[in-house]
Amino acid sequence: KIIKRNKVTGYLMWYVIFSYPFWVQSGLLRMEAETSWTHYPYNYITYVPEADPYSEPSDDETKDQTFSMDTLLPDDLLERILSFLPIASIFRAGTVCKRWNEIVSSRRFLWNFSSNNNNSASQRPWYFMFTTTDEPSGYAYDPVIKKWYTFDLPCIETSNWFVASSCGLVCFMDNDCRNKIYVSNPITKQWRRLIEPPGHRSTDYTALSTSMNRAKQSYSVSVVKSKQVQGNFFQWELSIHLYSSETMTWTTSLTDVLTGWRGGDESVIIDNVLYFLIYSTGGNSDHRHGLIASNLSSTSSLMSSFIPMPCSLTCGRLMNLKERLVVVGGIGKHDRPDIIKGIGIWCLKGGREWQEMARMPQRYFQGFGELDDVFASSGSDDVVYIQSYGSPALLMFDMKLKCWKWSQKCPVSKKFPLQLFTGFSFEPRLEIAP
Repeated sequence: KIIKRNKVTGYLMWYVIFSYPFWVQSGLLRMEAETSWTHYPYNYITYVPEADPYSEPSDDETKDQTFSMDTLLPDDLLERILSFLPIASIFRAGTVCKRWNEIVSSRRFLWNFSSNNNNSASQRPWYFMFTTTDEPSGYAYDPVIKKWYTFDLPCIETSNWFVASSCGLVCFMDNDCRNKIYVSNPITKQWRRLIEPPGHRSTDYTALSTSMNRAKQSYSVSVVKSKQVQGNFFQWELSIHLYSSETMTWTTSLTDVLTGWRGGDESVIIDNVLYFLIYSTGGNSDHRHGLIASNLSSTSSLMSSFIPMPCSLTCGRLMNLKERLVVVGGIGKHDRPDIIKGIGIWCLKGGREWQEMARMPQRYFQGFGELDDVFASSGSDDVVYIQSYGSPALLMFDMKLKCWKWSQKCPVSKKFPLQLFTGFSFEPRLEIAP
């Protein structure tokens, strides 16, 4: 940190020694969390510049000269250091000075930052929790530094809107006319409104999903609409509409009529296959749910790709975890299938077979208090989030480590008996733009 002139040789010598604690000690960047930091891959760096020619030192030259660390580090090295910060710290780094702001705002830094953290645990999916039933206000949970942030979402107007996310991109659709569809990056606050999708406006059930292609920087959005055939409760007209950001247009890929089944509000896109849940209308199945796997490149009949669920579920939640279809479902009692007795997690193998990954231990299941037959659940990467509608408690399951743990306590508490909570997970990324 200090440059000194050697009194014997007269050479200017300076040393830069830094590791993670430097940032805390220098006061340039501070966080409130205790166990939040990712250690840098450097223990120390020593640099000796070219020496000045020998000359007799004067009194002024023998005095210690102090320089700012910021002026000594070249841009590429400083950029490299900042790229290993947690994503929440990047915004604080941008407020340190103009130079740091220019670095963390550059396109090259955004891509390098995401590349450095793409396959590491330093950037894990966040969870946004809606804390009211009317307004879209809430908090976002960062599992890396175990902290909740006051967080504002772009575009969304009420908490009951449809939400889907993929690789840092979050899609919102209104719950009234279902013609307002936005795609956004909730971290950078960039957003875009899509043109209105085709098909019926007044549908009975709608499922929204999105898929982001990082390599091409393109995305697709799917809307599955389900409407009852007039005068026939057992027949439902179902249509699939797809939006491509490359063509900026909607196409209706398939329209079919289901007998004994209807569409719902759960869908996900994995490797150009659209998976969505269908619900029994009675009389033709022992299970309340079924799964449709519709290849977006074909137009075959929907029921030809029907996949039975692993067991009778009170509700099912679909998610894409590293290009794997994962279902989180409520397990019903044997004599009362509409009453939940536990929660299980399954992964689809080979296109039609289910592998049970975990069942929630009873102590965690009881930790939710009163748990209805439905609950909120979403995830990405290797993390599954599960939340009760009746409380702000948030439980996480790590698919890789096979372990359950509660999040830090949310800063909001239940203010009245009928207050509901829900939420969704998303990947915090800086380089994704709608």
